Amino acid sequence: MPASPSTARAINDRLALRLLQQEGPLTAGQLKQLTGLSRPTVADLVERLTAAGLIAVVGEAGEQRRGPNARLYGIVADLAHLAALDVRTEGVSVVVTDLLGSVLAEASVPIGDETGTGSAVEQAVTLVERTAKEAGADRLYTVGVGAPGLIDPATGELRDSSGLPEWHRRLVAALDDRFAARVLVENETNLAALAEQRAGSARDRDTFVLLWLGHGIGAAVVLDGSLRRGASGGTGEIGFLPVPGTAGLPSATACDGGFHSLAGAAAIVELAEQHGVVAPPSPQEPHAAALVRAAASGVPASGAADHFLDALADRVAIGAASVIAVLDPGCVVLAGEIGQAGGEALAGRVQERLTRLSPLPTEVRASSLGGGAVLRGALLMAREGAQDELFAP
Repeated sequence: MPASPSTARAINDRLALRLLQQEGPLTAGQLKQLTGLSRPTVADLVERLTAAGLIAVVGEAGEQRRGPNARLYGIVADLAHLAALDVRTEGVSVVVTDLLGSVLAEASVPIGDETGTGSAVEQAVTLVERTAKEAGADRLYTVGVGAPGLIDPATGELRDSSGLPEWHRRLVAALDDRFAARVLVENETNLAALAEQRAGSARDRDTFVLLWLGHGIGAAVVLDGSLRRGASGGTGEIGFLPVPGTAGLPSATACDGGFHSLAGAAAIVELAEQHGVVAPPSPQEPHAAALVRAAASGVPASGAADHFLDALADRVAIGAASVIAVLDPGCVVLAGEIGQAGGEALAGRVQERLTRLSPLPTEVRASSLGGGAVLRGALLMAREGAQDELFAP
């Protein structure tokens, strides 16, 4: 059945708004060309969206083209302000943007292990308030939160996970109470995969696995363009994966003895010490990442550095091979601070080992976003949530 006039208008409006989001400001003529709609239909939707306050004239296409069609229309960026949070065990980072994702202010605060739950929550919420004020945001429309742990697929809430600070779960409720905003929560590794798919190393892939190498170990699975979370939200908890080379087996409450014990940050630091690889401490990245970066840089050239990277690639390939055997993703992205620090030097070594371990052809790529991928993904989630509501018919 043909769409009703109101449904057709809503579809056309959403199409035009998505094009303006993806392409930036466009003329009515360019909208006509990209949508395939008639000139009168485009004129009507431009008038409708302008009257609704969703788009506005932001300039002209050029001196050679005068008249109404030369006007450039763009989405009203300050229609809504968004916040994105990257919640770690050791602190919080926040960024506040406009509706198009342009960064207006950003900040972070460390939160030590000794900090009480209430105090930690207050520090984080105050950071968001202060950053929003600095950005000139009177209110936040959506808040995207990336955090470690499991997200309940039924409720969308952060589940109580052993080993994670209590203030993580309390923070989500506090954000809900303090701000008149929609608060969206997602696992940090899943958000990193979203960011790599939209703006990073997996832009040309609709099926891939992201392997997060950071303080802990995790994975995100994207199949046919969709993020897969699993029945309980636990897809990708490969830190618990039983693998050879550890002193024991993981349990339901601890990943010691699992893949985490081979490729987590503490294990990488110990491996570097065994091979005599050193790096000066850096406030910009975890020490494990600094060690991997120093070895991968090859300056100065060192046999010890090569042996260290070879040993690390052996470990990473063990976990990756298990994932590949089950999912056959065709592509693995080594992400997180350590994955980015290893770069092509580590990715190439892991791919060589997977070629020997698995009959399934798999390309291994280094992350182009590193530790910043979680915040980028949280922002994408917040932006899409706001646009879905504001651009609704």
